[in-house]
Amino acid sequence: MAKDDLASIMKEYPYMPLRDVVFHTLRRAIMQGDLKPGERLMEIKLANRLGVSRTPIREAIRMLELEGLVTMVPRKGAQVAEITEKDLKDVLEVRIGLEELAVKFVCQRINDEQLEELRRAAGSFEDAVRSEDLTRLAEADVDFHDLIYKATGNERLVQLLNNIREQMYRYRVEYLKDEEIRSSLIQEHNQLWQALKDRDEKKAARITQEHIERQQEYILDNIMGSEKKSE
Repeated sequence: MAKDDLASIMKEYPYMPLRDVVFHTLRRAIMQGDLKPGERLMEIKLANRLGVSRTPIREAIRMLELEGLVTMVPRKGAQVAEITEKDLKDVLEVRIGLEELAVKFVCQRINDEQLEELRRAAGSFEDAVRSEDLTRLAEADVDFHDLIYKATGNERLVQLLNNIREQMYRYRVEYLKDEEIRSSLIQEHNQLWQALKDRDEKKAARITQEHIERQQEYILDNIMGSEKKSE
């Protein structure tokens, strides 16, 4: 995270107050893993890195605390919130329910044009797997699921799903580094597309649930376990 990251956010949102620009910059850094769980957020250090005063840093940290991404520790100050095993299970439990609801709506509402768009997105993900470009791969996975969310026709549900997904973003790239996982995701995307095309709500829900449960198992065994060992 550096001044370039701040400049990038400012280009995206040219009329946004500096406090909010700093908030989104720090938030993105946490989501992408540039700021690690448990890492202390030193106002002076962050201000120097981003080229701003301490005031917007302090205000942004308060906003991040309200989102649950930052915690205040006595005698230590602000630090990036840890994700416990219970936190993970709680988030994914909610995600399963929301995603199952989403695919149910999609089976009822998706049209031929959206199905074709989703099929192309599945193909783009497969191309990204072959490229071994992790950034492209993560974006292609997001694009595929975004199309499913959009096909629900329910903006509130889309908002909730995006919020849940962002809470898991810090683990996404690590998860996608696994070659076996990438191969299984190609198959899962194709199976899910076929289930949605067939309007098979039960099959679509089952594929979705199994996908999320596998992700939980992988994160617990391979990512969170490694984090604990390194402490």
